[in-house]
Amino acid sequence: MKRKVSKVTKLRATPLRKARPRRIAKDTIGPYALEVFSRLKREYPDARTELDYETPLQLAIATILSAQCTDKRVNMVTPLLFQTFPTAASLADAPPEKLEEIIKSTGFFRNKTKSLIGLGKALVERHNGEIPDSMEELVKLPGIGRKTANVILGNAFKKNEGIVVDTHVARLSHRLGLTKEMDPVKIEQDLMPLFPRKDWALLSHLLIFHGRRVCEARRPKCEICVLNDICPSSTV
Repeated sequence: MKRKVSKVTKLRATPLRKARPRRIAKDTIGPYALEVFSRLKREYPDARTELDYETPLQLAIATILSAQCTDKRVNMVTPLLFQTFPTAASLADAPPEKLEEIIKSTGFFRNKTKSLIGLGKALVERHNGEIPDSMEELVKLPGIGRKTANVILGNAFKKNEGIVVDTHVARLSHRLGLTKEMDPVKIEQDLMPLFPRKDWALLSHLLIFHGRRVCEARRPKCEICVLNDICPSSTV
């Protein structure tokens, strides 16, 4: 005689849908953005670029190397790099093989080598070996786009010409409901009117600090986030 096998009901037959982020009303987004800034500033009073540098040239080099690489790894490479090629002229004349060997662990080292040597040559030819302090001139240099130029201007020259939009800033800007754009330049354009110009450089540092420590890409730690009661994407 065959025994009937009872069917076990599955508690989770279908995956749970994630709730869509709440929207921030247009008439409240200004005060909301300033509240976000205020809380993050209290949470990270020492927020700054985590790239080690002493001169604008060193910051430019470190920022170029940081593409698709962690700041920690870049900081392990740059002491020898800065010692070996301390000036734009020495960088311009750098043997590619030697430069590649030094920066190899940062990834994409061949392209980065071309950018660094090209940067050195352009600085010698156009700017007497010095990093210029304007967006217009910076973005004309090899290896330097708007994001890198914003890093240099905001940190080395204390000039707020724009907002650095890296992967952390882009991710948090979306989660916080500050933009719907995907393009970094358009995200920057959405952010700038929401914050005082004097705070643009600091804003990037705060968002990057928070993105690395709490609002991670794979699993944001909403349970310990200082923004969890106002963030439209909070799971708490």
